[in-house]
Amino acid sequence: MSTETQNLNQKAVIVGGGPAGFATALMLAKRGWSEITVLEKRPSADFYEPDKSFNYLIDGRGQKFTDLLGFTEKLSKIGVPNTEFYLTEIKADGTCKTSKLPVVDPNRKTAYWLPRRAFLRLLYQEIEENWQDSIRVLFNTKCVKIDPAVEENLGESKLTVLAEEINTENAVKLETDLLVGCDGINSVVRETLDRWDNSGTDQFKMQLFPSQSSGLKYKVLTLPPNFPLDNNKSERAVCTMAYAIRSASTDSQGGLSLGILPFADPDEPRTANIIRQPDNQIWKIQDGEQLSKFLETAFPQLPIPEIVSPEESERFAKSEGGFFPVPQYFSGLHWLVSAKNYSSGAVLLGDAVHCFPPDIGQGVNSALEDVCILNQALSQTNDIISDALRLYQSWRSPDLKPLIRLAQTAFPWQYNQDILRKRLWMINFLIRLLLSRVLPFIFSPPAFILIQNHQLSYREIWNKAEKTTKILYLLLGLILVGSLLTLSFGYIITLANK
Repeated sequence: MSTETQNLNQKAVIVGGGPAGFATALMLAKRGWSEITVLEKRPSADFYEPDKSFNYLIDGRGQKFTDLLGFTEKLSKIGVPNTEFYLTEIKADGTCKTSKLPVVDPNRKTAYWLPRRAFLRLLYQEIEENWQDSIRVLFNTKCVKIDPAVEENLGESKLTVLAEEINTENAVKLETDLLVGCDGINSVVRETLDRWDNSGTDQFKMQLFPSQSSGLKYKVLTLPPNFPLDNNKSERAVCTMAYAIRSASTDSQGGLSLGILPFADPDEPRTANIIRQPDNQIWKIQDGEQLSKFLETAFPQLPIPEIVSPEESERFAKSEGGFFPVPQYFSGLHWLVSAKNYSSGAVLLGDAVHCFPPDIGQGVNSALEDVCILNQALSQTNDIISDALRLYQSWRSPDLKPLIRLAQTAFPWQYNQDILRKRLWMINFLIRLLLSRVLPFIFSPPAFILIQNHQLSYREIWNKAEKTTKILYLLLGLILVGSLLTLSFGYIITLANK
């Protein structure tokens, strides 16, 4: 069967219209698949969700996908390049310091900062402008149930997806050859596959790994564009500038920081991330007026009444916010429906497979890389689903545990949850960085820097980091042994001279 015929005869249903879901739809459409349906619970692609108004840094790994679809240039026009990343720190007394963060790894491509909804809007515009005949997006629609169906007499297999329109509760029934789960950490697709699995391997159960940033609570405060940065209103926020606005209190309970990442669009509302331990006093405030008073005391350098409206204070106070997840992944990336001559199946990508705190900035980039690897597997197998999904799993699985280990260790202390441990981590980081520059043939740069090199797989990055760790432990051991021998020898000489 030719690739073209195979593509035209196959249907795909994608659960989840986030970055991974839209990217998968676009990839399949580019391959020639003509019946692609995306199910998304949100009412629109760029629907504004205050507590999900994250910023993405689309790096070289994520740009493998935008290069594949040919719209990296569009990405560059709506994002702020990391080569021009300036950070202004504003202390409680109003003093400011602006610094440009260095681009450490010369091997990496220019990465771009942009809001999550701006990236989703870019993907959806690509669907509307170029792939409307192939891709149908059903907003306000959730997946309710998945059933396997095998027509033994015909030697064919299908998956039946039962969905429901959220507002009307109208039922939607879809038959598909390929089911793609891009529906996040609480994936309905993964949970269904786990119930179906009788292999005894727990391949669809998440394996959890501890992290020092897991469990931190976050909320996002929405601020107006170009908000004033001082009480005199003489300085205003610049959209392409990042800000770290420090609170008056610095203790573990009262100490806060407003983290504001850059946007390219000057008319886009700014979003300030507040990330602290779950017992921080700001999370105990449930009233908008009380919150406003708290923020005025915490950030005396800002005209809080001018930049945080009563409505936003009330929304923030009532919001449940979110928690950084425990780093987790599972080993089973696909499931096949058995049939005589052909097999349809399900595959999982993005947060449905691997999920972790945002410490290393790889959530969206690893998901987009998943899509590219699935594309390579389809190309290698002439779009035969059963072969492609097996190949995708064999190629992607070796990277998953290294990715999670990197999420655990690369930079978990950046949220100031423990100043002493952050300083110890920085010492370790600087030692590795210095040694990698002096003896690059022996020591690798810190993992946080290696991740920036999209030419390396997560497995290769973790292996390099582990090798350096082993050498450092060996050197430390040799130093300790040498010190003990020196002390012992000195003690013997002292005794001999008496």
